[in-house]
Amino acid sequence: MKNDELLDVARLAAAELRRGATAFSWTRTTCFLELRNMDTWRAGVSKKGHFSPQILISRPLGRRRWLTKVFKAILVVVLLVTICINVMFIMDTAGRLKEEALMAGASGSDAVDADSRRNSFRLQESQPKALAIEVLSSQSKVSVSVDGATILEDGEEHKGRGIHVLILNQATGSVMAQRTFDTYSPHEDEAMALFLNMVSDGRIIIFAIKGSKKLPIRRSKVLHKKDEGTFQMKQPARDLLKRLGSRRSQAIGWRDMWAMVTKKGGKMLGESYSKSTEFNTWGAPVVLRVEVPLVPVEESECDWPDTDENRRRRHFCSHIEGYGSVCSCADPAPLIFNPARLPNSQVNDVPVAIIASNRPHYLYRMLRSLLSAHGANPDMITVFIDGYFEEPLEVTKLFGLRGIQHTPIGIKNARISQHYKASLTATFNIFPDTQYAIIVEEDLDVSPDFFSYFSQTKRLLEEDESIYCISAWNDQGYEHTSEDPSQLYRVETMPGLGWILRRSLYKEELEPKWPTPEKMWDWDMWMRLPEVRKGRECVVPDVSRTYHFGASGLNMNSYFQDVYFKKHSLNTIPYVEMRGIDSMKKENYEELVISLIKKATVLDHSKSPCEESFIPEKKGSTFVMYIKMEEPKDFGTWKQVAKCFKIWDLDARGYHNSMWRMHMKGSELLVIGVPNSDYSKFKPSNVTPIYLERPKEKIKSIIR
Repeated sequence: MKNDELLDVARLAAAELRRGATAFSWTRTTCFLELRNMDTWRAGVSKKGHFSPQILISRPLGRRRWLTKVFKAILVVVLLVTICINVMFIMDTAGRLKEEALMAGASGSDAVDADSRRNSFRLQESQPKALAIEVLSSQSKVSVSVDGATILEDGEEHKGRGIHVLILNQATGSVMAQRTFDTYSPHEDEAMALFLNMVSDGRIIIFAIKGSKKLPIRRSKVLHKKDEGTFQMKQPARDLLKRLGSRRSQAIGWRDMWAMVTKKGGKMLGESYSKSTEFNTWGAPVVLRVEVPLVPVEESECDWPDTDENRRRRHFCSHIEGYGSVCSCADPAPLIFNPARLPNSQVNDVPVAIIASNRPHYLYRMLRSLLSAHGANPDMITVFIDGYFEEPLEVTKLFGLRGIQHTPIGIKNARISQHYKASLTATFNIFPDTQYAIIVEEDLDVSPDFFSYFSQTKRLLEEDESIYCISAWNDQGYEHTSEDPSQLYRVETMPGLGWILRRSLYKEELEPKWPTPEKMWDWDMWMRLPEVRKGRECVVPDVSRTYHFGASGLNMNSYFQDVYFKKHSLNTIPYVEMRGIDSMKKENYEELVISLIKKATVLDHSKSPCEESFIPEKKGSTFVMYIKMEEPKDFGTWKQVAKCFKIWDLDARGYHNSMWRMHMKGSELLVIGVPNSDYSKFKPSNVTPIYLERPKEKIKSIIR
């Protein structure tokens, strides 16, 4: 083989390698290596008729170049098409934006930058223009869905009876409030009316009735069923629903089904109604479907000045509803309070723990009351929420206060007990230097002198070890049994409902022995046990410094509230100087009580305490009566007397050494249990203690 021919083959192989044709290069290089061992070779056709390597290599090389050119041409075409499409999209978008800007300029609106326009354009494109709402109202279930997504569903047995109300934002469709009003029970229709009146105009309001499974209760041989949702819905509530657009509010009756969607201050969007055909049957389930147009976001918001207070307000009012003037555009309620300072306050640096759950409207009312009291210090207030509920925490933030959510532990009363323990422990951890803490619940109003009362009496905890706590609540302090806001008592029972305790008592005695989660105990009943109280007493005022307004809760309903709490007294005087503070010390108090008994006039024991004339109309007098009480827990006669006096009669509370103190008809009254009380020795020998026989037990039914 000639050297020039071998060189040509080598050059050809190298060129193929540079082009990256791996498969062909391998073949051609192999041929080249084999040709190096041939004795003779020449281009063209050999003597034996074989083609030369030059011819064998040139054919696949031409085919490869042709395929590469075709591929490149296709790629160029695809790229050109893509570029054209993108250019057209950009030009179309720019044209729309330009047109939009021109329209905005023509209407007198301010110019905005291109980025803002593009963001606004994208938002308008992505947000829905209307909401598709579906509402179900039936005996055992209510549900609400928006655009196919369920936002409310209550099918739980024996719960959720009454009218369910849902509030939606008219611009975003988000849920702003959810309430259930048990309109089978008294006053729930009033609560519903109050809530609806507090809702801002323009909001979307959804209504649906739910009954409950039959829950029979025998009362005087008559079978009653607590499974109806409108029994106590009176005319004012029906008139309000009519003003909201309902055409059926006056007709809704026993076991009827009803659903409605309306706009507050606007038009009614849809209503569906099904009448019960018989007393023992329910109306057929109703399904209401409506489409609700949304409004621009700016139409749903107020133009408040940019302050820290209004920033909190704006955040709150954009997604929480039902708080009335807080979210008023024209005249919003203040969120910052400037109560009068207390001179020489002894509680300015005492932390206040607010025990809360998922009752945000109660919490809102309570906080306004507390922050308005003279001497209130917001920096020392902490709201402890039992559970991860959003609305109570938002209410707390609305007032700029500290809020802490606790993971619930236990159930029912045990859960409340564990929440108290966690709150007290956290309070003393947050304020490691404090020696005291004030505890108040979310369903209490406080008097203007709430902090003044504790400031004056706190020293008793330091000076008398026989004092267990100081409470702002008097169990027997009703409107007709209390009248002197400067007067104090010592009682053996722990009242709660606004009280102050020592760190040492909690950390050394209460916390280590606190009931565990499996014990279904009320925390306050546990604190009244003799082995916990250890003979110590609490100091309470004649006129309470707190008022219990909560009508719903684990152990509370509207009936119970009406009978035992509604007529409780609350001091309204801004500053009261408490008298006889030192007389609350153990030895001094005994001297005080004995002096009162000695000067008291014994009432006519031939009369019944239930008679109106039993207590004479002699204001400013001191009277005493003696009742039968054989041993420390013999409260039978006392509870009947309490029933006559229309005060707390479910158990015995507010006594000291088997003696009760209160005011009746403008005079002070002492009730002494004989022979159990040490004060029995002052009973005249000719006086027979009053004994009232306990009536036969009747089966009661408290509507819950």
